[in-house]
Amino acid sequence: MTIRRIGRKASVLFFTGLWLLFSGCGSQASSNVVPAQKQETVSAQEPAQKQETAAPDAKSAAALTYITAADDFSNLNLDDPSRPVYDRYTLGERRAKGLPTVLPPIAPYEKQQTAYLTFDDGPDEKNTDAILDILKQEGVKATFYVVGRNVNAYPETVRRIFNEGHALGNHSYDHDYDRLYASVDNYLEEMEEADETIYNLIGMRPLITRAPGGRMSHFTEAYDAAVTVNGYVEHDWNVSSADSDPNGPVAQDFIDNIAGQAAMDSAIILMHSSSGHEETVKALPEIIRILRERGYTFGVVTPMTPQPW
Repeated sequence: MTIRRIGRKASVLFFTGLWLLFSGCGSQASSNVVPAQKQETVSAQEPAQKQETAAPDAKSAAALTYITAADDFSNLNLDDPSRPVYDRYTLGERRAKGLPTVLPPIAPYEKQQTAYLTFDDGPDEKNTDAILDILKQEGVKATFYVVGRNVNAYPETVRRIFNEGHALGNHSYDHDYDRLYASVDNYLEEMEEADETIYNLIGMRPLITRAPGGRMSHFTEAYDAAVTVNGYVEHDWNVSSADSDPNGPVAQDFIDNIAGQAAMDSAIILMHSSSGHEETVKALPEIIRILRERGYTFGVVTPMTPQPW
C-alpha cells in the first residue's frame, strides 16, 4: 500500500488506524572486543579496565554510559530511558552456561513524554554518519536497528553508534522477507546471525529487535512465542515519517507526518538511515525542534520502553 502524505492537521486516530497496514521498511534488501564479565554499568567514572567492551576509541568510551544486563536479567526494572541496555552474552553462550534466555516480567517506564527516534536498515556509507552528526550537535540519543550484513560492511559506523551512547537494535541479518517469514526457525536464525555479528564487533548483544516490515504486519502467535523464549524484546512504532514511501517524498513530508502524529506520551518514531534517505537527514533537525517544542525529551529503546500499541 502506498503511504500518503499526512499534513500537520491530519487526525492522529486516522493515521494510527492505517499504521497497522503499513510496511516499515523499504526494499528487502573487524576486530573482536572481549566483553567485561563483572560489569553492570559502564560510565566515565569507572576504571579503564571495565570499559573494554565499550569501544577501541578511548575518547568515545570515556563519554559512554550503558547498562549491562545481569546474568539473570534481574536488574532490568529501571526508570531511565536515556541509557541503552545490552547483554554480555550471546544466546549460544547463555544456553551453554545454563543461564536464562527468557526475560522476567519487566515494568515499562512510567508515563513521561518521551520521543524515541529510531532508524532502521543501516548503517550505510553516508546517511547514518550524517544523522549521527546531527544527533551529536543536538545532544540527542537515538536507536539504530541495524542489519547484520551492513554491520559487516560499515563496522566503524556501528562502533560510532555504540561509542556515542545510542542504542543498537537487531533488524535481522539480510532483511530478506522471503527468508525471514518462511518459518519461525528461519526468523530466529536470521536474528541470531545478526546478534553474533554485532557481538563480534562491540562485545555486547542487543536485547531489542525490530522485525523488518514490522511485527504487526508479519508475526503470528508462533513468532511472538519464539521471540519471547529467546529473550528478544520487539518494538514496532506508533509514529512514522513514511520515509520509505517509494513515490519520492521530501523532507517537509516527513516533518509534516511526524508533526501530525506525535501526540502520545511515548512516541516511537520510525525513520531510516540507509542509502537513499538523504531527505530524512535534511528533515531531522526540524523534527527534533518540533518535538522539543512540544515538551518531549529523548530516550533510547530498551526492554522497559512501553509498547507502541
